[in-house]
Amino acid sequence: MKEIKCECGHVNPIGTVLCESCGRALTEKAKKEKLHDMRYEGSARRSQTYNRKIIDKVWNFFSSVKVGVWLIVITLIVSSLGTFLPQVMYIPKNVDPGTYYTEKYGIFGTLYYIFGLYDLYSSWWYLLLIASIGVSLVICSIDRVVPLYRALKNQRVSRHESFLKRQRLYNRKETTSSTDQDFELIKKKMSEKRYKLRIENGNILAEKGRFSRWGPYVNHIGLIIFLIGGMLRFVPGMYVDELLWLREGEKMIIPGTHNEYVLENKKFTLELYDKDTDKEVYSAALERAGNVVKNFQSDVILYKRDPDSIIGDDQNLIKEAETEIRVNKPLKFDHYALYQTDYKLNELATMTFNFIDKETEGIKGEITIDLNNPEKEYEIGDGYKVELIGYYPDFSGFADDGEPQTDSALPNNPAFLFNLISPEHPDGEVSFTAIKQTVEPLGETDYKMAFKEISTRNTTVLTVRKDLTLWILALGGAIFMIGVIQGSYWNHRRIWLQRLNGDILIAGHTNKNWYGLKREIAAIVDGTSIPEPIDQQEDKNNLKESGNTNGDSSPDER
Repeated sequence: MKEIKCECGHVNPIGTVLCESCGRALTEKAKKEKLHDMRYEGSARRSQTYNRKIIDKVWNFFSSVKVGVWLIVITLIVSSLGTFLPQVMYIPKNVDPGTYYTEKYGIFGTLYYIFGLYDLYSSWWYLLLIASIGVSLVICSIDRVVPLYRALKNQRVSRHESFLKRQRLYNRKETTSSTDQDFELIKKKMSEKRYKLRIENGNILAEKGRFSRWGPYVNHIGLIIFLIGGMLRFVPGMYVDELLWLREGEKMIIPGTHNEYVLENKKFTLELYDKDTDKEVYSAALERAGNVVKNFQSDVILYKRDPDSIIGDDQNLIKEAETEIRVNKPLKFDHYALYQTDYKLNELATMTFNFIDKETEGIKGEITIDLNNPEKEYEIGDGYKVELIGYYPDFSGFADDGEPQTDSALPNNPAFLFNLISPEHPDGEVSFTAIKQTVEPLGETDYKMAFKEISTRNTTVLTVRKDLTLWILALGGAIFMIGVIQGSYWNHRRIWLQRLNGDILIAGHTNKNWYGLKREIAAIVDGTSIPEPIDQQEDKNNLKESGNTNGDSSPDER
């Protein structure tokens, strides 16, 4: 069987519980129920009809609300696991993640790395979880909204008696001579309450608020769009959130711009509140906090690179803008924005060392090391040369195997491993030199490097932002809120009023707020001979005393 033909003549899809046209129960289970389940109007859902092919099983799995809820719960739990330790983007850039997590957090850090939690939100299986939630929302919605729409569209005004008797609000009363006048009065009152009336053979179907039934599905559409926007953030070029450390006088390619834009830091300025000038306004705060930052800004020049030029070529830079970047006053260009977020004053820039003969204390020459871009060799002349074997910008000590370690790539505590070449030692002498520390790991040397001076400069910290998904997220959020309002502040109400064998049948249904519907029907039938419907779920005893038990079978059902 591919379809079910009801006694009223309407052809229903296989799996339909209540006839889409007259409302007759089409299954034995539905005929035995005290009240009809009207969530989907008894319409046929694909997940409850087909279960043979693999696509049917996949569809049925994702159409389950329980599966959708569990996918959300699992995703929330997994998301929380990613907050226990810093993600990989927040650890030093020049260290191996596996080594870092093990040394920093022990066995827990090792497990954190092995299970891929260190880069959780960019992992393929986390994106698969997010995609599964989206698939569940799509299938759940299609599985329900299509048959629900078809059932509501095909419903007739005149419904079978068994359908009306199994509505939660229902009553039946013998007709009187004033029925026609009562019907006219009721139609007028229904119109005043903004019900849409359909009349067929003297029977009435009053309906309003049907659009509220689509509220949950509008929610789903909003969530799906929101999830798509979130997943698009992992597509290259759609979302950028990077930090740019830029020293005074330095040019750097702006990260995330595909090597297209270069920024030069001309000057960094830091202003403090003056205790004399600003004392009248901020005297209490200044006395309590001491020095308070009034403003910090970067004077920058934005360049655009020639697409054909190589990286590092400063000759083919096109000047785009010369401006200043302040807090809450970003530099915006080509969907990018540069925000002033932090700074570092007096960062070590260069260190100068003297090449000294330890026996005579004579200076053979000096070298100056750029701490951000050190060279491998420094020629002094007369057979003297310094080779830089190792550079540790943020020296933190020696490992168990004696290897020097650095915590970051920033020159906070620079240390060097030198090979000192001289006429007496053409193969060189190895010396480890840090601030206030010199170690000769291979034995005592004849020459040494002695610290002479240091230069500093200020560094600005800029956040590079680009978000082409923001409008998608906003659209999804707006649609979601429309669905929330649509489903929360309105409800779908229907009132059936029919003549049958000399009696008047009245029934009502709503998807929520039964008390409101019952009170509204009472106001509509007030002053007429039409009875108020009885809430069969709350007042079964009254229903039995009146002889209107909805468990009776109609002649058609027998």
